Amino acid sequence: MFTIIGADGREYGPVAVEQVKAWVAAGRADKKTKARREGSIQWKPLAEYSEFYGDSTSGQPPAIAGMAPAGPVDAKIYAADLISRAPQLGIGDTIGQSWELLKGNLWPLVGVTFVVLLAAAVLDAIPILRIFACLLLTGPFLGGLCFYYLRRLRGEAVEFGDVFAGFTLAFVPLMLGGLVSLLLTACGFALLVLPGIYLAVALAFTAPLIIDKKLGFWTAMEVSRRVITAQWWRMFGLIILAAIIGMLGVLLLFVGIFLTLPITIGSLVVAYETLCNPPPVAE
Repeated sequence: MFTIIGADGREYGPVAVEQVKAWVAAGRADKKTKARREGSIQWKPLAEYSEFYGDSTSGQPPAIAGMAPAGPVDAKIYAADLISRAPQLGIGDTIGQSWELLKGNLWPLVGVTFVVLLAAAVLDAIPILRIFACLLLTGPFLGGLCFYYLRRLRGEAVEFGDVFAGFTLAFVPLMLGGLVSLLLTACGFALLVLPGIYLAVALAFTAPLIIDKKLGFWTAMEVSRRVITAQWWRMFGLIILAAIIGMLGVLLLFVGIFLTLPITIGSLVVAYETLCNPPPVAE
């Protein structure tokens, strides 16, 4: 178990070696990050611990677990690997991490969420564009939000305009992913409701998988379905709780939604990071 000092000067931990490796892989820590082994009072750079950098003198970090796969992806094999390494999703912990993300990035997250909501509202106010926006632009909007939130969560450099990355980095896959997911879910609701509820939850990671892992829309949908199905009830509970939190903002004369909605979106992103970016298996 290790405790590290983050870039913000705060202590994080104690956590397992795998969690520290995940932080390194995500760019939230590096060889210069100060760390202390549990039971010790000495702080040393991570580079001096063999658990993270071995005996190498090159200063290179361990292999990054969250990199996009190269070449064609077999959804079944890819999802099975993620499932085998993913920890159990904690609903309370996920909401808590989303809250911490919001506290540390309050105005940026509130700002980008407001801009996306405003853009969606403008499109919805124009009748001729309403159906077009709903069917074709939901995926790119959601993908951009996930992209921005993910980079904030990982401590990576991010600009305000990155919230629209869904339109520049993966417009067609996100558009198709959003459209096909919506149609399949609608069909599921038409078939005795329960299939629709299942798909609405199981396809929740489609947009982040497309923009983060560069997967094709159908592969991303299948990976999302398989990964979430392995912990479907936990993910269902998280979505219900996050939706309740989001609705509280509506009850507060809509003003509170600019605080509660980022928690809802952040919960999805934290859950994605937990289940689709698990740390590598310790050797």
